[in-house]
Amino acid sequence: MPARKLILKQVPALALYASLAMSTTAAEFTTGPLIEGYGPVAKVEQSQPLSGKETFMVAFDVAEEGGQEKQNRKFESLARFLNMHVRAGIDPEKIRLALVVHGKAGFDLLNESAYADRYQTANPNAPLLARLTDNNVRVILCGQSAAYHGIEPKDLLPEVEMALSAMTAHALLQQQGYTINPF
Repeated sequence: MPARKLILKQVPALALYASLAMSTTAAEFTTGPLIEGYGPVAKVEQSQPLSGKETFMVAFDVAEEGGQEKQNRKFESLARFLNMHVRAGIDPEKIRLALVVHGKAGFDLLNESAYADRYQTANPNAPLLARLTDNNVRVILCGQSAAYHGIEPKDLLPEVEMALSAMTAHALLQQQGYTINPF
């Protein structure tokens, strides 16, 4: 069959697929209710809905820097986790999160002065980190990474804790009942 006839036979099917694609809409992602402006989530019809009695103790591991003048998207995952679960009916007091930072991501924890010295701009992560810590999220920096990259405790945002290492922080968090989020 000539290519032109084959294409003409496929046009009705392509039109149908296009109209179906246009008639469906993506889920609406919104922020809140706990951390407005960060961590957008969508409403999901769950196969096994949460009861509201669950307790979460989760550690997030971040090693990649967000980039100059860009918020670290991995940090926003914690806001998303909080918003998603509070929206699903979990009491915020039953959610304990820890952000363990190592590698070049340590630069995203610099205070305003140190960040401006390094990048000549304000730290885009500072407002989000403040909101996270206001909601009982621990922010822990690997001391080995800090030493390697020349990050001094005086250069850090006030809410940042310094651990001996990220490995140590994760080991201690696991002993306290935290699981690690693989994302």
